[in-house]
Amino acid sequence: MAKAAGKPKTKSEIISAVAEKTELTKKQAALTIETLVNMAYKEAKNGFTIPGLGKLVLQKRAARTGRNPATGESIKIPAKRVVKFRVAKAAKDAILGVKNK
Repeated sequence: MAKAAGKPKTKSEIISAVAEKTELTKKQAALTIETLVNMAYKEAKNGFTIPGLGKLVLQKRAARTGRNPATGESIKIPAKRVVKFRVAKAAKDAILGVKNK
């Protein structure tokens, strides 16, 4: 089943593709993906790297002053922790193409 260009794959399509490529059952492929995702959630505070894809990191964002766009009023935005994903160089090169110098 071919997808139209520009549409992201659904979870079931990803599971089917992984199962087909790895010669696992769809149930085993789903469990493998679910295990990887759960591991990433638990380990994100220490940094979780998927080689060739990228790294999940937890960062502290400092408190700052912002503006309410509707009224222009200054507001204080409190400090908080955020989750970021840093894309690996290999992934950038594979997706965007390697630039020749």
